[in-house]
Amino acid sequence: MQDSTSEYHDVVIIGAGLSGIGAACQLRAEMPDVDFIILEGRDRIGGTWDLFRYPGIRSDSDMHTLGYRFKPWKDAKAIADGPAILQYIRDTAAEYDIEERIRYRHHLVKADWSSDDCAWTLDLGVGEGGERRQIRCGFLLMCAGYYSYEHGHTPVFPGRERFAGPIVHPQAWPEELDYAGKRVVIIGSGATAVTLLPELARTAGHVTMLQRSPTYMIAFPDEDIIANVLGRILPAKLAYRITRWKNIRLQALIFRVARRWPRFARWFLVGHARRTLGPDFDVDKHFNPDYDPWEQRLCLIPNDDLFKTIRSGRASVVTDRIRTFTESGILLESGESIDADIIVTATGLDIVVLGGAGFHVDGKRVEFPDAFTYKGVMIEGVPNMISTFGYINASWTLRADLIARFSCRVLERMNETGNRKCVPVLRAEDEDMEAQPWVTGFSSGYLQRVMDQLPKQGDREPWLNSQNYFDDRRKFLEGTLDDGALRFEGAMQAEVDTAA
Repeated sequence: MQDSTSEYHDVVIIGAGLSGIGAACQLRAEMPDVDFIILEGRDRIGGTWDLFRYPGIRSDSDMHTLGYRFKPWKDAKAIADGPAILQYIRDTAAEYDIEERIRYRHHLVKADWSSDDCAWTLDLGVGEGGERRQIRCGFLLMCAGYYSYEHGHTPVFPGRERFAGPIVHPQAWPEELDYAGKRVVIIGSGATAVTLLPELARTAGHVTMLQRSPTYMIAFPDEDIIANVLGRILPAKLAYRITRWKNIRLQALIFRVARRWPRFARWFLVGHARRTLGPDFDVDKHFNPDYDPWEQRLCLIPNDDLFKTIRSGRASVVTDRIRTFTESGILLESGESIDADIIVTATGLDIVVLGGAGFHVDGKRVEFPDAFTYKGVMIEGVPNMISTFGYINASWTLRADLIARFSCRVLERMNETGNRKCVPVLRAEDEDMEAQPWVTGFSSGYLQRVMDQLPKQGDREPWLNSQNYFDDRRKFLEGTLDDGALRFEGAMQAEVDTAA
C-alpha cells in the first residue's frame, strides 16, 4: 500500500545537466500525462557546462551530435564554448517548460526500493545544511553524470606543499586567478589540458604542458562549412537533421578505421602533427603514443590551435615523469626542472557510480560490481531504474538521447499492461555467461581506476554494453522488450495517493 505521508511522483530524474534536461524534454513530449520532477544537487541548471569555468572551456564533440536531436544547433561554431552550450541547455529547458519541474539543492543520498509498494524511497540532503527529506517515486532515471562534482582527480605529488605559487585543478578554477605574464605548467595532456593551453598562452608568459605519456590529437575546423551552408538554404530542422546524420556517420567511420587499421590511423594522426609542428619538433616523443588510436579517446584540437600555439613559441611540451615539486616549479625524473609561477593539475576526474548514492532493494544493498548490466542502462535485479551513460567513442548525447527514448518505451509498456515493476533478471541460458568489464577495449585511466566498482557486462545480448550508435539505435528503439530478461511484474493499483 502506498504511504500517503510522503510526496510521490511517477518519475524522478536525478540531475539537471545535459542528460537530465534531455530526458525531461523527451518525457514531456512523449508522455505529457506522466508526473515527474528533476532533483539537482547544485543550485543551477547545466551540470558540467555550469560547473566548469576554466579559461577556454569548450566541447570536444561537434554540437550537431552533442546537441539534442529535437533542438537544432544554429550557431556558426560547431565546436562551441562552454557559455554557449550552457545557454543552449537553458533555452531548451525554457522551451519545454522544464525549469518549473527542477528542485535545486536536492542531493540523492540513498535510494530504497520496496517490492511491497513497487516504489522507490529517496533519501535526500536538501539545502546548504543537508536537511534530510524523503520523496517517493515509481521510476527512477539516473542522469547524474559519471564524475564527482565535489573534487577532481589529483594524484599525490611529492613535495606539493613546498611549491610557493597557486596549484589549481580546472574543476575548481578560481575566478580571481591572474596568469597574465606568468609561467604556467599544465600537468596532463587530455581534453582539458589541450583546451587550456592555447587559451592561457594568449596572455601568460609561457605555458608548458607536462605529460607522462603522449596523447593522439585530431584536428577539425571549429565551424562545419556544410552545416552552415545547409542552414542558409534549408529549414533549420532539416538542415540540422542532415548534418547530424553526416557527423554521426563520420564519427563512426573514424572509430571503425582506427580500430580496423590502427597503423594507418597512427600514420594519419602522427603525420598531421609532423606537418603542422615542423621538422624541428620531436613528434615521436611528444605526440606518438605507445597504444593504438581509440584505445583512449582522441583529443580534439579545433583549427590546430594547440599545434599552432606550440609552434609560435608561446607554449611547449615536456614528456617526462615528476620526481617532486620544488619551491619554484617541478623537478623531473630526467633531472631537468621546469620553473613555474602557477601549476594546473589537469589530471582528470574522479568517477562515481550513479552519483555516489547508495542503492538498496528490499533492504539489501545493491553491490554493483557483482551484477550484470542490461544493455548498459539497467542493473540486474534492480527494478524501475535506468541510468544514463553516454559514449566514450562518440558524442555523449547521442546515447543519452537513445536511453531517454528507451525509457519512454519502457514506461509506455508499463502503462499499457498495468505493470508497476520492470526488472532485468538473468535467464536460464545466461547463468553460465562469462563476465567482462563494463567497457572493453579502452585503457583510459579515469575508467580503469573504477572498473572494479562498475557493473559487469556479459558475453551475449541483452547483457552487452555496446559503444556502437547504430547497434544501440536498433536495440533501444526497435528491439523487443519481450526478451525474457526484462520482466514486467506487479499489478497496477486503482489509484496512487500523491499527497505531499
